Amino acid sequence: MKYMALALLLLVLWSCKEEETTVDFALERNRIEVGPTGAKEYIVVRAGEDWIASTDNPWITISPANGRGTTTCEFRIDSALTAEPRQGVVRIQNLSTWAEREIVISQEGYPYTIELEEPDVQLSNFAAYGSRYFDVKVKTNVDFEVEIPENAGWLMSESHTLLLDRGIRPREVTVRFNWDINTLPEERLADVVFKPKKEVTLARQDLLNVRQSAAEPIVENTRGGDSVALLSIQRSLATLSSWDPSTPMTTWSNVTLWEEGDEGCTPEMVGRVRSAQFMLFNTKEGLPYAVKYLTAAEELYFFGNTNTFLLDLSTGDHISELTQLKRLTIGAYGLVELPRSFAKLQNLEYLNLGSNNFPRIPGVLTKENFPHLRHLILNANQRSSIYDLSNTTRTNLGGFIEEPEFPVELLKWDLETLVLSVNYLQGELPDFLDDDTVPYYTQEDIDRVDTLPQFLVDRKIKKVMPSTTRFSINHNRLSGKLPDWLLYHPALDWWYPTSLVFPQEGRAQDGTQAVFENEPVNMNYYYDIYTSKEKPEAIEE
Repeated sequence: MKYMALALLLLVLWSCKEEETTVDFALERNRIEVGPTGAKEYIVVRAGEDWIASTDNPWITISPANGRGTTTCEFRIDSALTAEPRQGVVRIQNLSTWAEREIVISQEGYPYTIELEEPDVQLSNFAAYGSRYFDVKVKTNVDFEVEIPENAGWLMSESHTLLLDRGIRPREVTVRFNWDINTLPEERLADVVFKPKKEVTLARQDLLNVRQSAAEPIVENTRGGDSVALLSIQRSLATLSSWDPSTPMTTWSNVTLWEEGDEGCTPEMVGRVRSAQFMLFNTKEGLPYAVKYLTAAEELYFFGNTNTFLLDLSTGDHISELTQLKRLTIGAYGLVELPRSFAKLQNLEYLNLGSNNFPRIPGVLTKENFPHLRHLILNANQRSSIYDLSNTTRTNLGGFIEEPEFPVELLKWDLETLVLSVNYLQGELPDFLDDDTVPYYTQEDIDRVDTLPQFLVDRKIKKVMPSTTRFSINHNRLSGKLPDWLLYHPALDWWYPTSLVFPQEGRAQDGTQAVFENEPVNMNYYYDIYTSKEKPEAIEE
């Protein structure tokens, strides 16, 4: 009996121990719900034996994925890839009993949104070239197009690249906007829309509100308006020197005002700008808008832009509003073209476009467009000095290199001054022998002007540029023969031909040596014909 009691006691104790160590196979919870950005969640797995976790969803990661006994597991849920919600299942299996428990994981999809970091932008009316832009940061998960109102042509957007190669998680992309100067005294507004490229329902769509300050008003046709215009032009060009706005305009250098008694001055013009010069500046744009307010000026001078040879500019249309201009210089500016509106300057008498980058003679420069023009200067239109055009591979050389032949129409214009020196003009000078629009000298011409020799009629010399007192074409790439109309021109001695007409240099693009084959050794032949002219002492010797 003693031994049986002891055995029963041991059996009871063993049963109690078994009851104390047995753990039910269970989960702390069986559902996880997360947002589209993903998350980390923790669940306790209760077990007394070995277990293993598995899932068919690659966007779910369990750590640890297996174990023995009770363990806290980390569940990592990746960011969503679509706009639709998704669901996955994680199975945890008891390796001894093969019992399974499931955890259902639900994740929201990303809603389509277009969010702006700064939806409101305030611009000034003016900024220096190269700084007239702003960047907008857009957070979105749908590609978009930028729609700017039609009446906001002063605002432009650059292209952007939005990479959605890993689903539609919102990405941040920067869109750059460029803007123009506001020349008006009114504020400008633009509501910019970022429109999805595909049909989607947007949970959020921000608008970009752009406001630009009004320009300082320039009172037209007034002395005060002139002073504001001069300062505005100076600011836009970023000139090396500047005027002091606190001092009277009469003290400003390179500015001339109308005074009583000046020829052509009217009472309302007294004190206004008659002429102004702008020199040594730095711009990559056409002439500033404020130039159109100098409505009393008869002469304007612009010369000396930075890095002129690198630029490809047009004057723009603002200068064309000054139809009263008589003298205009736009030199070393970087011009390659003139707009059609330039023809509105019909009162010009003097035009200097030297030291620019014109590849061709601007088409607008015709005697029909400029009936009063008497002086035209188009010299030194070279980006760089090249002596042999046939051996260069450079492009954009300027210098009228794209002219197929010598610009004949300029010779028919009969200007008082025509300067074409130091360009890349090629070919031969026209002789006009087959051109019926160019007359010959007549006996009537000889009888009317006693300094003209009979030779002009007897030799049948073409009457080309009879009014031209200054003509230069030196240091181009011209070749062939000097025509008789030039060799025997009544004003040839005034043209300093041995320096400013005859000398050429280098070779043309076809390899032709730039030289006139019949260039005179001296001017004796000329003075033998023009006996009324006094032969210079150098030629006498």
